[in-house]
Amino acid sequence: MENIKVKDSRVYALAAMYDMQTGLFKNALEGINDTDAHSRFETKANHIAWLAGSMVQQRYEMAELLGKGIGRQQANDLFKDMQGIKENLTYPALDQYIADWEKITPAMREAIVNADAETLDKMLDMGPDMKFTYFEMLYFMIYREASIIGQIALWRRLLGYDAMKYM
Repeated sequence: MENIKVKDSRVYALAAMYDMQTGLFKNALEGINDTDAHSRFETKANHIAWLAGSMVQQRYEMAELLGKGIGRQQANDLFKDMQGIKENLTYPALDQYIADWEKITPAMREAIVNADAETLDKMLDMGPDMKFTYFEMLYFMIYREASIIGQIALWRRLLGYDAMKYM
């Protein structure tokens, strides 16, 4: 990671993990065709197309929360308000998610790098017994990205694709 100046020491680790997930997301999706991206092997598991779209949505929503919003992903209507997977629906092509990912990533990174203590300590109220600081929410978001990338990497192998590349 490039040498960056941050306003709060907690941000450095978040930015480093964010940068790693940024590249791994595209590596995880590399070469997967859109038919396979919808495969669930007759289970209730979330397929790659939903996982990818959900992850892109998360970055757009966090950027908006941190004041660096640049609009919505193209598939916003499928993911807004934390919607789960919809049965018998064809989700967008992975290329669309990657294009939206590349659009939101710089804005979200800027929001993370420029977050100060006041921003990180601000409370986010998500309902009864669900209050988090912005720092905790960012931490969770980046953790969730790693989890989703791992799920997509597993789907790759189950579908017969080569393992995800880490570099």
